[in-house]
Amino acid sequence: MCLKKGCLSIFLQKPQEVLIGSGVIVPKEHRQTVFDLSEDEWNATFELLQEVKVYLDSKYKPQGYNIGWNVGNIGGQEIFHAHLHVIPRYEDEPMSGKGIRYWLKQPQNKRSQL
Repeated sequence: MCLKKGCLSIFLQKPQEVLIGSGVIVPKEHRQTVFDLSEDEWNATFELLQEVKVYLDSKYKPQGYNIGWNVGNIGGQEIFHAHLHVIPRYEDEPMSGKGIRYWLKQPQNKRSQL
């Protein structure tokens, strides 16, 4: 999804059994992480995010969103091409109300070395 000619980023979705309506915004040029985006790519990603929200709101009617980047192996990045996760959230989910940091803040995630 990109509604303008010459888009620098696109929105991709694949069928999901759990994260209904979710997708990623990806720069067309290879950029390994969000930190490698040009200013134009950053702006294009933001503009596309606004378009994606209108689309997802009309098609899926979520009650909230999680938006985020994973960077590096330790940060959870599995595909080494920058991609912004756009995840619609719904009030009837078992994990409703749990944000991106919920799992990271759990005691079992405390570092073993300080």
